[in-house]
Amino acid sequence: MLEKKVTNYEKAVLIGVINREQDERKVQEYLDELEFLTYTAGGEVFHRFTQRMDVPNPKTLIGSGKMEEVEKYVKENDIGSVIFDDELSPAQQRNIEKQLRCKIIDRTSLILDIFAQRAQTSYARTQVELAQYEYLLPRLTGLWTHLERQKGGIGMRGPGETEIETDRRIVRDRISLLKKKLTKIDRQMETQRGNRGALVRVALVGYTNVGKSTLMNVISKSDVFAENKLFATLDTTVRKVVIGNLPFLLSDTVGFIRKLPTQLVESFKSTLDEVREADLLLHVVDISHPNFEEHIASVNQILDEIKSADKKSIMVFNKIDQYVPETIDEDDLVTERTKSHFTLADWKKTWFNKIGDRALFISALNKENLDDFRKRVYDEVRDIHVTRFPYNNFLYPEHLE
Repeated sequence: MLEKKVTNYEKAVLIGVINREQDERKVQEYLDELEFLTYTAGGEVFHRFTQRMDVPNPKTLIGSGKMEEVEKYVKENDIGSVIFDDELSPAQQRNIEKQLRCKIIDRTSLILDIFAQRAQTSYARTQVELAQYEYLLPRLTGLWTHLERQKGGIGMRGPGETEIETDRRIVRDRISLLKKKLTKIDRQMETQRGNRGALVRVALVGYTNVGKSTLMNVISKSDVFAENKLFATLDTTVRKVVIGNLPFLLSDTVGFIRKLPTQLVESFKSTLDEVREADLLLHVVDISHPNFEEHIASVNQILDEIKSADKKSIMVFNKIDQYVPETIDEDDLVTERTKSHFTLADWKKTWFNKIGDRALFISALNKENLDDFRKRVYDEVRDIHVTRFPYNNFLYPEHLE
């Protein structure tokens, strides 16, 4: 008899700061995303705390009154983790841990933890490990407070600092070793990409959890892992796809996210070589998400960082089956009409109109409008192929068979 698997979620609370850069609405959006990240990592959010602060507290990020409120809630509800939406300095993390006496995690640490869970291949694990060590290095001092050799004075001189320096040296050596290992793997992958011949390369890019892997499975008839969680895909997957009689390579890449940690951008830049070397980008967008415009801006920013913003691209607005605009009653004369009330037809009249035929509306899950999608991709890939190999023009007719 099979035993029923029981998932024990860790109790957590979230903390966000309202300031000049992010108003209350934006902080709530970030906390929604942080809650989804917490769930993906194996936690359950019991409460959210927010505080309005123009200047963050250099010691604990939030004020002393709010800290006492959080401390009381943590003790009364046996909370295991307190998760901050903003990155904490090593000193802030130590100070908060001393007061709350529980696990203190920031957004960066949480994303690194999810990446560590999701990494399957040696390449992905090496990249995640490098990012984790770079994040850990400045925080080592706090890990050695249990030795009680930090205070100085009579009877307190001992191996504490020596132990810390030893650990720092070990971590630095490990970082150096991992960078060499990644360089070696990069050369191997570069050779693999070079051996793929002259096929046109198409890359799926976009925010995390927008349906890139689902679309990959539908188009390439493969079984890439897809799940309704953040960062379901870490390893780049490449499949040969044939539309009509035209073959090309389609790659599924790691999703992007707002406030992406610097360590991850750096360590995963090599994974994004598939994007750099692609001839065509399919920018997948979850149009059912209320903040999809911000997601587009975040993706474009990272594409700009890896010098791929000027590549030929098609905007693929996915999950049209889940898009439900808000409605206003006919007798409601108070509510102001905003973007949340736009239908798909309304959106097409906005800045979407400038994109023209470079915007597609599909549902990968329900396979809606996939014929239009295939036709558009076919035309783009054919143009690239014929430009590259004019003598092959006769092989591919102007229309799909």
